[in-house]
Amino acid sequence: MAYRCEICGKGVVFGNNISHANNKTRRKWYPNLQNVRVRQGSRTVRMRVCTRCIRSGAVTKVA
Repeated sequence: MAYRCEICGKGVVFGNNISHANNKTRRKWYPNLQNVRVRQGSRTVRMRVCTRCIRSGAVTKVA
């Protein structure tokens, strides 16, 4: 399973750690994904959704 939001498609971003000595090593930034139960039509489904999609109302959480 890919580390990606199922709504907006936000995924892992790559870049560099840069030390005081200006050494560069590769690193990753992961999106803040949450497993939520979401209302999809008349069904309830579990999805991996980023917190921005939850906050903006792109999904309807089910308690």
